[in-house]
Amino acid sequence: MNKIHWLIIVTMLIPLSACMKHPGDGAADGSTSNLTVGKVQGEIKIGMPASDVAAVLGSPNIVTTDEKRREVWIYDKVSSNRVNTSNSAFGSLIILGASSQQVQSTSSQKTLTIIIKFDEQKMVRDFAYNYTQF
Repeated sequence: MNKIHWLIIVTMLIPLSACMKHPGDGAADGSTSNLTVGKVQGEIKIGMPASDVAAVLGSPNIVTTDEKRREVWIYDKVSSNRVNTSNSAFGSLIILGASSQQVQSTSSQKTLTIIIKFDEQKMVRDFAYNYTQF
């Protein structure tokens, strides 16, 4: 192949590389858990034992105590998503080839914080959650 053919092939492949998924894309914390508002609303109940909460939601990010030394579990999940789109154009003459490429990027972030308060017997006495997307 001559140089012009290679230039055409390379120019056509550049926009495709922007669409590829790269290792590490996805959740900022690297987790693949299914921690969702729906799971909290549907499966966490007042009076539920701590062992059942752990089975449903997994291990909390933070374990602390309140003023009466009762356990409080905090789950904090942050995920980021970035989408790159590109537009390219290629024009050629017999001797001269030229290309241009525009890359646009949009990103979004989601946060989910869940706070579960236990009583002295390690049963859920209260829970709250906050979900944001921007």
